[in-house]
Amino acid sequence: MGTLLIALLAAFGIGGIAYALIMLRFDKEEEQRLKMVVGDTSAQKKSGFMQKLFDGTKEDRRRKLEQTLREMQDKQQKKKQRITLRQRLQRAGLQTSEQQFYMLALGLGAIMGIIGMALGSAMGGMQIGIMIGAALFVIGALGLPFWLLGFLTRRRMNQFLMLLPDAVELMVRGLRSGLPATDAMRTIAEEIPDPVGPEFREVVEGQKLGIPMDQGLERMYERVPLPEVNFLSIAIAIQKETGGNLSEALENLSTVLRARKAMKLKVKAITQEAKVSAYIVGSLPILLAGGIMYLNPDHMEKFFNTSTGNLMGLFAIGLMGTGILIMRKMINFRF
Repeated sequence: MGTLLIALLAAFGIGGIAYALIMLRFDKEEEQRLKMVVGDTSAQKKSGFMQKLFDGTKEDRRRKLEQTLREMQDKQQKKKQRITLRQRLQRAGLQTSEQQFYMLALGLGAIMGIIGMALGSAMGGMQIGIMIGAALFVIGALGLPFWLLGFLTRRRMNQFLMLLPDAVELMVRGLRSGLPATDAMRTIAEEIPDPVGPEFREVVEGQKLGIPMDQGLERMYERVPLPEVNFLSIAIAIQKETGGNLSEALENLSTVLRARKAMKLKVKAITQEAKVSAYIVGSLPILLAGGIMYLNPDHMEKFFNTSTGNLMGLFAIGLMGTGILIMRKMINFRF
């Protein structure tokens, strides 16, 4: 046992030494390749005072740029938390408070539950009515309000995305005409319709209260979590830290935003046929079952009155739900 332990330790020691020698060799080769590409740094240092000053300034700008990007990345990592209901309401553009939303959801669930209980009791008895009422209450209180909230959020994000390139281009024109960045952003707030105008108005009003422009854009990114808004925030934050031509940077950003907008519309047009097919395939079994229940109620009675029928119905609903989720995943593209 002792001999085996000594052999294992010796093997680990020899392997560690070999690994250290190999890594040292790779580090030397990497340093040699770097010198071949970059050149001798000692020769660059002897190239004159102006060259040293230029290299130092360039190095400072690069270092400051890296530091700014690192700080922004750290901030975004810290902000990646669970989205609250208040943030979801803001992103949907609703002025409703959290308490009002919960009250409306419970009221809608109660109304749908009572209607479902009454219809189910009339069709299949009290037990069926309670089951249908409970299911409709859950759908009305938890499913439908949050689905509607997500629908309003997606619609508002799409509207914002359609208008954002025009807003950035308007800001570029204002900067080239001699306006300060704040006045150019105020022009966006006045000229561009909802939802872009009010969001930029929040940034302008925040500057009056002492909130810097880059922080105001970060808050706008929290309310409008689009990559394009993040691009705008990063461009202005980098220009603030490192300097440079803001109008040129925003013009390039406007070109990128228009290209992304065109690509999104192209993807939407290509996938529209698949979406319509998915809607038809997903709704056809439900419509067929409803038609059979209306024309021949006795044919569907076994699905509600027998345990085997209930299991088969639940199994069919599970398969349908899985198929709908798979089709949704196939036809939705995020980029």
